[in-house]
Amino acid sequence: MNCRDLQLRWETLSIGQQSVLHKSGLYGRVARRKPFLKDIHKKCCLKFATSHLGDTPNMWKKVLWSDETKIELFGNNAKRYVWRKSNTAHHPEHTIPTVKHGGGSIMVWACFSSAGTGKMVKIDGKMDGAKYRTILEENLMESAKDLRLGRRFVFQQDNDPKHKAKSTMEWLKNKHIQVLEWPSQSPDLNPIENLWKELKTAVHKCSPSNLTELELFCKEEWENISVSRCAKLIETYPKRLTAVIAAKGGATKY
Repeated sequence: MNCRDLQLRWETLSIGQQSVLHKSGLYGRVARRKPFLKDIHKKCCLKFATSHLGDTPNMWKKVLWSDETKIELFGNNAKRYVWRKSNTAHHPEHTIPTVKHGGGSIMVWACFSSAGTGKMVKIDGKMDGAKYRTILEENLMESAKDLRLGRRFVFQQDNDPKHKAKSTMEWLKNKHIQVLEWPSQSPDLNPIENLWKELKTAVHKCSPSNLTELELFCKEEWENISVSRCAKLIETYPKRLTAVIAAKGGATKY
């Protein structure tokens, strides 16, 4: 059953029938998109969450989180409706498996910490190891300095081959930057995913008409994200780890 079929079926139900479904805890909801997780991914996510559950709040305040994302000019309108109970949006049967970075769009790299958002960079052309290192060289240390993380901050990046390339890791090592060991296919563990969602919503409300405006609005709205919002995401990070443990490494509401 596709999105339109479910909408039509819901609209044809009587008020009484809809009421019965509501009383049983079922609602017509849009299915969330979540990366497909193999058992090995779940095992690694569970191991990460378990090993870091006891870390102090100050440890997470020292982390500089990073990621890349694609932002579309007119947004992603693909939806699928599902019948589900409240608080079950993250269950596998209620999500849509996605492949990372799925036409007008731009790719951006950005970072943030509990102290606020760092630099955002538009990625021109195809990203490769050399281009990624240039982004780090020009933005990583400056972001850490602007956010007053000190010299002993911890850098988070995912396991993209460009990130884990020998030359990239050597550059980080030469700069004496500690890198957080990270499990693959684990967006629920990265709080920047929450900021990406909020950023895209804010940008599309600006109604950019071309890619130049899209880039401008992305950077403006990224800077407009409040420090309190960033701080809250990091303050509640232990709850995120607990949720991953409860899900045995699987998808969570985060």
